[in-house]
Amino acid sequence: MANIAVIGMQWGDEGKGKITDLLAASFDMVARYQGGHNAGHTVHVDDRKLILHLIPSGILHPGVLCLIGCGVVVSPDAMLREMAELRGLEVKIGDNLAVSRKAHLILPYHTGLETAGEESLGDRKIGTTSRGIGPAYRDKTGRTGVRMGDLRHPGLLEEKIRHNVEQTNSILGLTGKTRFDTGKILADCLSFAERIDGHIRDVSLLIDRKLREGASILFEGAQGTLLDVDHGTYPYVTSSSAVAGGIGPGLGVGPDKIDGVLGIIKAYTTRVGEGPFPTELHDEGGAYLREHGGEYGATTGRPRRCGWFDAVAGAYACRVNGVRRIVLTKADVLDGLEEIKVCTGYRWKGERLDGFPAESWILEDVEPEYVTLPGWKKPVRGARDESDLPAEFRDYCRFLEDRIGAQVAVVSTGVDRREIVLIEAALEGLLDVERLRARIFG
Repeated sequence: MANIAVIGMQWGDEGKGKITDLLAASFDMVARYQGGHNAGHTVHVDDRKLILHLIPSGILHPGVLCLIGCGVVVSPDAMLREMAELRGLEVKIGDNLAVSRKAHLILPYHTGLETAGEESLGDRKIGTTSRGIGPAYRDKTGRTGVRMGDLRHPGLLEEKIRHNVEQTNSILGLTGKTRFDTGKILADCLSFAERIDGHIRDVSLLIDRKLREGASILFEGAQGTLLDVDHGTYPYVTSSSAVAGGIGPGLGVGPDKIDGVLGIIKAYTTRVGEGPFPTELHDEGGAYLREHGGEYGATTGRPRRCGWFDAVAGAYACRVNGVRRIVLTKADVLDGLEEIKVCTGYRWKGERLDGFPAESWILEDVEPEYVTLPGWKKPVRGARDESDLPAEFRDYCRFLEDRIGAQVAVVSTGVDRREIVLIEAALEGLLDVERLRARIFG
């Protein structure tokens, strides 16, 4: 099995959790390389709905080693809570989970800083989850962060926490916000260290050894390309590198270890939080997509903004990630619509743009150009093979392929693991389709 990256192609929430879960059992390792517990990967297994925030989706499959890389920022409370919830569902968590000793911690003062920062922005707020992700990454790049490996050195740990708490309290003191106590945070960290110590590893070295032994790895992305700190709709982005290029620094592996990138993209577009969204629907069409697609944040429960498929953004995501094959998710949500629109270009101040603009203030002001395609009467949901898919839907897929420059290799037709259609010709050379089909359908 080749080493594959699963990457979100929009503003997150594309259905990466289901696809990672679907593929995980075919790999020896599944690794998260960026983000924090602001991500929410929803997996439906039988009648259970599981939402994973930090731990890779492979944890649901016996024999799969799950890795959290140094590019991830880890909230101790969130990690312990998620481990407890999984164990309550009789999911094994032992030597099948490793977290990088270089991964940075999200501590209470990070959450306090982010909340205060968002409030101070007023109408210019980013729309973050206020879970401390940004400030944790800011400490990391500012070289004052607390890392997993520091938990094994109480003296150094106390020194770092004391310095950061003093800095934070001096800032919050100007706003009248609650101040933080070094002693309590240190005690909580030491308690966390006792419970997590057996999982702290050199993840880069572990991956290298396993790959040399012939193991395979699935790289699991969080958020999406358009939320990438460099390549997304800045400043309305997350604080990490969500594109495929973030895998190397986020796990400590070379680019030669990535054999293919599978892009995950919805058959329409959604976004949570603030920021530009050219194809957003503010009418009953947007409400229809939201309700029929269950478009509410897995982490926050916030209603998602909904709109038509944006092929300009899709082509951009393919380019920056090196995507040649995509998984088209939520196709069933479009079942029964008379017409479906696809954005094929942007106009700004009367001129047609060459592609996806780097500036959010331009993207906020563009006029999307649409092509209208016929919908399909026969439902996509229930299809098992490519031949079961409606002809109009297959035409829709071909149109998207031409516009974004990548093949539709998998179609998700519902939330369940088995609600999937594998396009064998497109998957050839990337995945063992026969093995995958056997795992899904038995």
